[in-house]
Amino acid sequence: MICPNCKKETLEKIRFHKSEIDRCSQCHGVWFERDELRKSKDEKDQYLKWLDVDLWREAKKIQVFSSIKTCHSCKESLYEVKYGESNIKVDICNSCQGVWLDGGEFKKIIAYLKNIVNTETLAKYLKHTFEEAKEIFTGSEELSSEIGDFLLVIKLLQYKLLSQYPVIGEIITNLPFTT
Repeated sequence: MICPNCKKETLEKIRFHKSEIDRCSQCHGVWFERDELRKSKDEKDQYLKWLDVDLWREAKKIQVFSSIKTCHSCKESLYEVKYGESNIKVDICNSCQGVWLDGGEFKKIIAYLKNIVNTETLAKYLKHTFEEAKEIFTGSEELSSEIGDFLLVIKLLQYKLLSQYPVIGEIITNLPFTT
């Protein structure tokens, strides 16, 4: 298969966080078919499962840049878009919804998402909790996955609350429980 970056037949199938993706043996870029990037991100770090960036959902927020790369699956032109609100530009295929990441960009995406998890305010986590509760009924993932995301955000909200207000944790710990 032809690498969108090198323009040579250097793509090979590899196992990557429980997904089978295409990787260039020269530039180390990787091709994710539809939804494989999200699945790989979820497998890489369980605390990032709830944090999804849909590269196609909010057209008004997306900044699209032209790209000289071509989709190796459907041969359409790829477009560069920013990954969420980061400065990471990824190449996407509007036709098959595949995503091309240049070498090292997956690590940058994980670092970007971890930064969000670590720096979100308590108020934002509370907002995310309500959003994830709504996604149980309206989300695009399986019900069990949406419930898992909701429970994960509650856990992160709890961690954030207890780290910012340790006295509350101490009070809860010392509450008398009756059986």
